[in-house]
Amino acid sequence: MKLISTLIIASLLAFSAPLSAADYVNTTWKELVPEGYEPPPVRSQAFYEANPELANQPELDAPVVESLDGKKVKIPGYVVQLEGDAERVTEFLLVPYFGACVHVPPPPPNQIILVKFPEGVKYEDTFDAVWVEGTMHVERAEGEVAVVGYQLTAATVTPYY
Repeated sequence: MKLISTLIIASLLAFSAPLSAADYVNTTWKELVPEGYEPPPVRSQAFYEANPELANQPELDAPVVESLDGKKVKIPGYVVQLEGDAERVTEFLLVPYFGACVHVPPPPPNQIILVKFPEGVKYEDTFDAVWVEGTMHVERAEGEVAVVGYQLTAATVTPYY
């Protein structure tokens, strides 16, 4: 009887324990792109200043990887702040390279993640690369800054360095 009670308690603790860093799978930006799809090249701000007609988000119908839906991921990237206050950012776009959506057009939707982090990341931590851990959702969203192909509910946001 004692063994059964111990097993039941251990099972309950396992299901109620918070996720650890080991529960999140390191994910690269290439993994957000289906096999065979080639994202458009990243060009400099000077290129878009010389060619303003090309300064729009490309390939709004870019394909996504459906198997990522519901996965626990850890992915690095840069923050494009959307919502928060003077101290914390609670909603942002995570992009694969510095300046995306701000200095140059947004990448295709399959290279942008809309992150919601109610706890908020310190404002000053959003100017360098970050690691984001959370649950990925394959869900399109259209916003003022960009169309995204993925959304993520963050458990943690930490400096990359």
